[in-house]
Amino acid sequence: MTAVQLANRLGQETSPYLLQHAHNPVAWQPWDEQAHALARAQDRPIFLSIGYSACHWCHVMERESFEDAETAAYLNAHFVSIKVDREERPDLDAIYMEAVQLMTRQGGWPMSVFLMPDGVPFHGGTYFPPTPRQGMPSFRQVLEAVAEAFAARRSELQTHGAKMVAQMVKLGTHAPTPHPADPEEALHRAVDQLQRRFDATYGGFGPAPKFPQPMTVDFLLTQAHDQSHRQARHMAEFTLTRMLQGGIYDQLGGGFHRYSVDSYWLAPHFEKMLYDNAQLLGTYLRAWQMTGKTDYLRVVQETITYLLREMARSGGGFYSAQDADSEGEEGCFFLWDQAEIEELLAPDAAQAVCLVMGVSTEGNFEGRNILHRPHAWEECCRRLRMQPSQLQDLLEEVLPRLWRHREQREKPARDDKILTEWNGLLISALAQCGAVLPHPAALQAASHAADFIWNEMRTPDNGLFRSYRAGQAKNHGVLEDYAAYGLGLLDLFVADANPKWLQRSEVMAARIETHFADPESGSFFQTGLDHETLVMRRKEYIDNAVPSGNSLAASLLLRLAHVTGEDRYRRRAASIVSDVEALMAAQPTAFGRMLCAHADLHAPLQEVVIVGDPADPATQALTKAARRPYHPRRLVLQIPPERDIELPIWQGKGLVHQRPTAYVCHNHVCHCPVTETEDLLRQMHRRGTKI
Repeated sequence: MTAVQLANRLGQETSPYLLQHAHNPVAWQPWDEQAHALARAQDRPIFLSIGYSACHWCHVMERESFEDAETAAYLNAHFVSIKVDREERPDLDAIYMEAVQLMTRQGGWPMSVFLMPDGVPFHGGTYFPPTPRQGMPSFRQVLEAVAEAFAARRSELQTHGAKMVAQMVKLGTHAPTPHPADPEEALHRAVDQLQRRFDATYGGFGPAPKFPQPMTVDFLLTQAHDQSHRQARHMAEFTLTRMLQGGIYDQLGGGFHRYSVDSYWLAPHFEKMLYDNAQLLGTYLRAWQMTGKTDYLRVVQETITYLLREMARSGGGFYSAQDADSEGEEGCFFLWDQAEIEELLAPDAAQAVCLVMGVSTEGNFEGRNILHRPHAWEECCRRLRMQPSQLQDLLEEVLPRLWRHREQREKPARDDKILTEWNGLLISALAQCGAVLPHPAALQAASHAADFIWNEMRTPDNGLFRSYRAGQAKNHGVLEDYAAYGLGLLDLFVADANPKWLQRSEVMAARIETHFADPESGSFFQTGLDHETLVMRRKEYIDNAVPSGNSLAASLLLRLAHVTGEDRYRRRAASIVSDVEALMAAQPTAFGRMLCAHADLHAPLQEVVIVGDPADPATQALTKAARRPYHPRRLVLQIPPERDIELPIWQGKGLVHQRPTAYVCHNHVCHCPVTETEDLLRQMHRRGTKI
C-alpha cells in the first residue's frame, strides 16, 4: 500500500464519488468524528469539499487541483480536508450550501467551504480554477488567504461564522404566514406568477439554464383540471412538448439529462439523475392521462425501458446516476456526426433521420450533433414526401440500429449506490405507471425496490438508512427518505391492494411524527432525533431538484388521510402547508409540490373501488376505465372479493349479481354500484349527491 493510500481515508468508503478521490494526493477524510477530532487536535481549519459523482465541474476541479501535488501539499500542511458526497449527506449539503449562498449570493457544485474546527462555516465558494481567470482567484490564492486569515484573525472569523449560523437558524424557522382570505387565493396568485415567468417561445420558466420543473408542471396540471384553467394547461403542455423535442431528452435511449444550458432545451449537461427521471416519468404519465398525446405516452414507455435497462439493480432498487463524461469528454457518448449516420444507414433512411433529428454537417454542439426534434411532424413528412405512418415505421426500424451502434461506445460511468429518497420517488412513479397503463414490469420493479429498502435499509426499530452500496447500508435517513419511501409504498398499495404496503407506509408516517416533529410548529425538521448534532437543525420547505422534506411529508399525510379516512393525517398536513401558504403564492417554482398539497387540502376527493377477480376481463375493463382519465385526487382501488381490507373505503362493498362492480364516491358521498364501464365513467364525471 502506498503512502498516498495510507494518507487518504476515502479508500475505505462505499460512495463512488468518494472513491473517485481515493487516489488523490490530498489527505482526504470522510465526514466523521475521527476527521473532526483531527481538526481539533491540530487546531486547523477544515476544507470541506462537497460534490457528487455525475458532476462535470467536480471532475474538472479534481483534475486541476486535487490531483496536483503542490496544491495537495499545501492543503495537507494547513487544513484538514473533508470530502462529502452530497447525495449521501443532504443534511450537510443543505446547511453549507445555504452558508455559501449567504456569503457569495450564488451556489453550486463542487462546493468549497472553509470551517472552524467546530464546523462553523466562515468562508466559501464553488469551483475555483488553478490559475486566476474571469475575475475568479485561483484555488491556491484562496487557500493561502484563508490560512493567513485563520492565523491572524481567528476570533473575527469565529464571530462572523457564528452570526451567519444564527441568521441561518432564523431564516430556517418559519413563523406561520398570514393566510389569504380565500383558500384558493394562493393557488390563483401562484398561477399568475408562473404566467409572468413563463417562456412563451420555448417553454419552461425563466431564462437559461433551463431545468425541468416537474413539480411546477404537476401543479399546473392540477389547476387545469380543478379550475379548467386554459393557460395553466397550455404552460404545462407547451413545456413538456418542447422538452421531449429537445436534446435534454435522450432521443435514442430514453430518459432525461439533468438540465439545458440554453433556453430552448437543446444542449444539456449530459448526466442523467434518477430523481429527474422518476419525477418526469410521473409528470408525463399524468399529462398523457389529461391530453391523450401519443408523444407523452412514448416518453413514458421509453423512460421506463431506460430505467429498467440501465438503472435497475438485479436484487432490487435503482442506482443513482449516470455521468456526463466518457472518454474524458462531456457528452461524448451521446453525440453524432452526420457522416457516421450516413455510413450506418441507407441513403433514404439517413436523410430521414438527419431531418427528423436535426443533424447537419456543421453540427449543433462543438461541431457534432445532439439528436433532437426541431421540426413539426407534419413538416418532416412534407419535406420527405412520406405519409406519417411510413415515416413512423421507418424510424421504428432504423433508430434501434443507431442505438445498438451507440451501445458499442464507451459508456458514461454509473453511480451505483442506492438512495432511499430517490428510490421512493421512482417507486411512486413506476407503481402509477404499472396501474394506469398497465405495465406489469414497472409494477414488479417498484415492488422489488420497496422490498429491498424494507429488508436491507431499515433498522429493527423502523429507522431508515439513507444509502446502500457494496452490501453496506449507511447514514441516517432524513425526512425526505421517510416521506418519499412512504409515498412509494402507498402508491404500491393503490396499484395492487396488497395490505403490507399500506401498513409499511403508516410505519413511515409514525416514524416521521415521533422523530422529526417540531413541537413549536406544524412542520418537521430535516434530521431526526437519532441524527448526529450539527451546527444547526434545519427545516426544508423549498423544492429544489427534488421536493422538500416538508412538502413530501404533507403529500404523504394527505394521501394517507384519503386512503385510511383518518383525519389526524389531514390535520397535520394542513399545519405544514399553513407555515408557508403566503410564501408559496409569491414563489411558485420553489413550492410546486407544496402547492399541489395545498390544492389537495381544498379540492374535492373522489374514490373508486372496483370489486372483482383481477383476471376477469370485466374487472380489467372497469379498472382501466377508472384509472385512464386524469384526476389529481381520484383514488382507485381494485380489490379481489375475497381480500379483507379494514378500511372505511372498502366496507360494505361487494359483487352485484356476482359481477365485477364499481363504487364511485365524491367527498364520501356515494353513487349506486355499477357493473358497466359506461355507467362508471358517467358517475366519475358527476358531482352528484347520494342516490
